[in-house]
Amino acid sequence: MSLLSYIFKRILATIPVIFGVLTITFFLSRLMPGDPVMQLLLQAQIRQDTWMYRQIVNQLGLNLPLHLQYLKYLIDIFTGNWGESIVYAVGSDVWDLIIFRLPKTIDLTFFSIIIASFVGIKIGTISATHRNKIRDTVFRSLGIIGVAFPVFVLGMILQYFLSFQLKLFPMTNYKTIAYKDPPFVTGFYMIDALLAGELYKIPDYLYHLALPVFCLSFVTLAGIIRQTRSSMLDVLQQDYIRTARAKGCREKKVIKKHALKNAMIPTVTVIGLNFASLLSGAVILESTFGLPGIGLLLVEATLYRDYWLLISCMVVIAFIYIFTIMVIDILYGFIDPRIKY
Repeated sequence: MSLLSYIFKRILATIPVIFGVLTITFFLSRLMPGDPVMQLLLQAQIRQDTWMYRQIVNQLGLNLPLHLQYLKYLIDIFTGNWGESIVYAVGSDVWDLIIFRLPKTIDLTFFSIIIASFVGIKIGTISATHRNKIRDTVFRSLGIIGVAFPVFVLGMILQYFLSFQLKLFPMTNYKTIAYKDPPFVTGFYMIDALLAGELYKIPDYLYHLALPVFCLSFVTLAGIIRQTRSSMLDVLQQDYIRTARAKGCREKKVIKKHALKNAMIPTVTVIGLNFASLLSGAVILESTFGLPGIGLLLVEATLYRDYWLLISCMVVIAFIYIFTIMVIDILYGFIDPRIKY
C-alpha cells in the first residue's frame, strides 16, 4: 500500500468518528440542565416574557422534536453552516469565534510540546545511560512529580510567587492591555504582528505566555522522560548495540546514531498524543491564566448552554486529535524505514 492510499483510508476512517462525536455531543448537550433561551433573556436583563421566549424558541428551532432538530443540524453542518452563537456572543458566527480562539491554543501547545520534547528526550537519554545512578534517581523523581502535580495547582503557585509577590511575570492575559491585536490575517498573533510590522508585540506576547508554557511543559515533560528512558533501556540491551560497541564505536555515536533513533517510535507516540491532548485539554490552564483559547471557549459555551458553539468546539477538537494521530502514524515510516504502509 502506498502512503497516499494509506492517508486516504485514514481520512475515510475519520468520517464515522467525527459523525459519532457530533451525534453524541448533540444529544448530551440537550440533556444538560438549563435553558439557553432563558439564559439569553437573563443576560439581556429581560424579565420573563412568555411571548418573547416562545418567539426565540421557534426562531432557533428548539420547539421541534429532538430527532428533527438533529437532522436539521446535520444538514446545516454539511452545507457549511455551523450556526450562530445564541448566548455567549449573540449573533456571532460560531466558526469565526473558533478561528479567533484556536490559534491561541495552538501557540500555547506548540511552544510547550517543543520545549517538553527537546528537554524530555535529552533527560530520558541521560537517565537511561546512567541507570540507577544519582542522575537517574533525580530525573525519575522529576518525572514522578510531573505526573502527580496538577497543572492548575502549579499555575496558581507560579502566579502567586512570580506574578503577585515578585511581579516578574504578568498574572493573566496574552498581551499588555494597552496593546491592540494586530490586524487579523492568519489568526496567529505573532505572524499577524510580523505582517503588520508591529514587531514589539512579539516579545510581549511571548512574555505573557512564559508561565503557562512552563506549566504545560513541566507536566508534559514527565511522560516523555519516562517513555524515553524505558525505550532506551530496552534498546541498549539489543545485540546490535553490543556489536557496535564491540566494533569500537564511540559511546556517544552508539547512543545517538544507533540507540536513540530506534527508541524514538514509542516516544514519538507519547509526544503526539500529548500534543493532541494539550490542544483539547488546556481548558483549566487557559481558565487559570485567562488565555482566550478554544479550551476556555468550550468551558464558556458549556456554562452558557450555547448548543451550537459547544458542539462545534467538540467537533473541531475531535478532528485535531484524529489528525494528530494520523500524522504520528505517518512519521513512523520516516523514523524507521522498516515500517511499510
